[in-house]
Amino acid sequence: MKIVYPICCGVDVHKNTIVATIAATGKNLITRYTTATFSTLAPDLLRFRNWLTEHNCRNVCMESTGKYWIPVYNLLEDAFNVILTHPKYVRAIKGQKTDKKDSKWIADLFKFDLVRSSYIPTKEVRALRDLSRYRFKLVCMRSAEKNRYQNSMTVSNVGLGSVLTDPFGRTSTDIMAHLLSSQSYDEEFCKSLIRKSAKVKTEKILDSIRHSKIEPDQHLKMRLAYGHINELNEKIVLVEAEIFNRLQPHYNKVRFLSSQLPGITELSAALILCEIGFDLSPFDDQRHFISWAGLSPASNESANKKKSVRISKAGKYLKPLLVQCALAAVKSKSQPYFAIKYAAIKRRRGHKKAIIAIARMMLVCIYKMLSTGECFNPTDIDMVFSFAKPKEKRVVITVDSALDYLISQGYDVSSLAKADPSVLSVV
Repeated sequence: MKIVYPICCGVDVHKNTIVATIAATGKNLITRYTTATFSTLAPDLLRFRNWLTEHNCRNVCMESTGKYWIPVYNLLEDAFNVILTHPKYVRAIKGQKTDKKDSKWIADLFKFDLVRSSYIPTKEVRALRDLSRYRFKLVCMRSAEKNRYQNSMTVSNVGLGSVLTDPFGRTSTDIMAHLLSSQSYDEEFCKSLIRKSAKVKTEKILDSIRHSKIEPDQHLKMRLAYGHINELNEKIVLVEAEIFNRLQPHYNKVRFLSSQLPGITELSAALILCEIGFDLSPFDDQRHFISWAGLSPASNESANKKKSVRISKAGKYLKPLLVQCALAAVKSKSQPYFAIKYAAIKRRRGHKKAIIAIARMMLVCIYKMLSTGECFNPTDIDMVFSFAKPKEKRVVITVDSALDYLISQGYDVSSLAKADPSVLSVV
């Protein structure tokens, strides 16, 4: 095999230490190895960078281990060619495994360019991605607190969640505030808190809270959970404001996606751009891009036997976002393109696979739109809408219907008689 990197370094990263091995291959194709261990403190990382410079090593490969690779990568990316790879691509053979052998194995694979590099976006995109993922965590925390709040409502025999569409709407919130703050239940006051369309359910709402009993422990849980929900709402708004502030130079792309594709709002378009970045050139084609996002079926076949082809676990932040956009797109009446596609796939494969297929289609559209700058205009849109049109009913003409038609046109059919079959056969 051809040696692509004559001088390169393999790095095995841990929480407190990093083990680096420089593989220097001479013209006689003999490789010399130099190994050193450094701590992950900032002064020692600077010493590691100087050590690489002293050995004239500008190509570094390290495996991604949790978050521990990030400080090393940030320190080296400006002056070195740093390749980050998934641990499954550089996993050493079991048996007498040590950190030094791991770093040497990484260096050996890297010098022959046998390592598959991961996609690492620019610093700007990495900062946006960090903010969007923090928002995702806050939203998950808010959902968990809402579940705890509703569990306390159920235990206290408060059935507002079964009557009202939104248990955290204005009507439900005001009624719960009254139940938690007052010592006695005032039915007339609760009736005055019911607003707008919920008034048609007034009796059901009153029945759902009439025999409720909130114990002190549930009272404390609900009060703390509701306060935490409000705090999380404020933090989510602050994070979203910071994301849009940082996206101002690229706001035209946000508007472009949200205005063209159904099911995508400005917020979802901003979060998608935070994950995928603004430059899609590192991806070879749309198939590479879809595989990176974890929306392409796997290929797992051995001895002509196909095994599981389910999608991978990749894209754990991007995939749920695209699925939510797909669920909104299939309900769009103004742009029913994806809704028609979804209905056709659902009949054959079911809801879950159909939604994943729609999410994949939307990501392909995003890739094409950002790569070429073209608007959303699928080549098969005419065919899709033609299939969606209801088929004309076939009219079956019977003797009675023919006679009725002749009568409606003013003909006298009283003199008509049925012909003899033998005469018809002669004719």
